[in-house]
Amino acid sequence: MQCTITIEGKQFERGRALFPAWQMPLLPEQEPSEGRLPLRALITHIVHEEVAAFRERQERRLTVEALTQTQIGAGAAKGKIAMGGSDAAVPEVDTQAAVDAALLAFEDGLYYVFVDDAQQQSLDDEVHLRPDSRVTFLRLALAGG
Repeated sequence: MQCTITIEGKQFERGRALFPAWQMPLLPEQEPSEGRLPLRALITHIVHEEVAAFRERQERRLTVEALTQTQIGAGAAKGKIAMGGSDAAVPEVDTQAAVDAALLAFEDGLYYVFVDDAQQQSLDDEVHLRPDSRVTFLRLALAGG
């Protein structure tokens, strides 16, 4: 049984999501042993998935594509019609630096992690994941940030 979890982000005291919720499968070697996985490993896997998705989106921006009438209308409503083909260089992302930053930010208390509404306290704590688990990142509102 492959474990698929939902990832969402919220900001403290704000009603809207930081990003649209998305689902992520855990690979068999990353699935929890007896339903448990260290929080550190879970965050690391999520960051790896997000970096890979970012790279894919950036690569897609380089490709020129034909747009449908619906896509043109949606772009016009947003005020920007983009069909790709950008000459901008794809920024290089250091995956390990992104993981290190995410783990440090957790340790520094810049965000909280909830797995199925249970707040996780430590990177070394084991979290219990079910096939339909929801992982919520709650960013704290900081003065001046």
